[in-house]
Amino acid sequence: MQPWYLYILRCGDNSLYCGVTLDVERRLAEHRGGGARGAKYLRGRGPLRVVYTKCFSSKGEALRAEAYIRKLPRQKKEGLLDWGI
Repeated sequence: MQPWYLYILRCGDNSLYCGVTLDVERRLAEHRGGGARGAKYLRGRGPLRVVYTKCFSSKGEALRAEAYIRKLPRQKKEGLLDWGI
C-alpha cells in the first residue's frame, strides 16, 4: 500500500494551507502552476513552501489528521510547526 502524506504550505502572505497527497512534490508543483489542478485558495498567494509533512499508512488517516489540523486555531498550528509534531 502506498503511503499518504499530510502537508502544510506557508504562503507568501504568511497564511497556512493544509492538504493530503500521495506525492508532495508533484502536488506543490500543481499548486504553484495555478492551473485547474491547483487549489483556488493558493492562486496569487505565492511563493509557496512546504513547512510540514507527515506520512500515514492510509488515505483515511491522512484525511482525519487534515480535518483535525484545519480546525485548530492559527496559534496552535504554528505551535505544531515549531515542534514538528
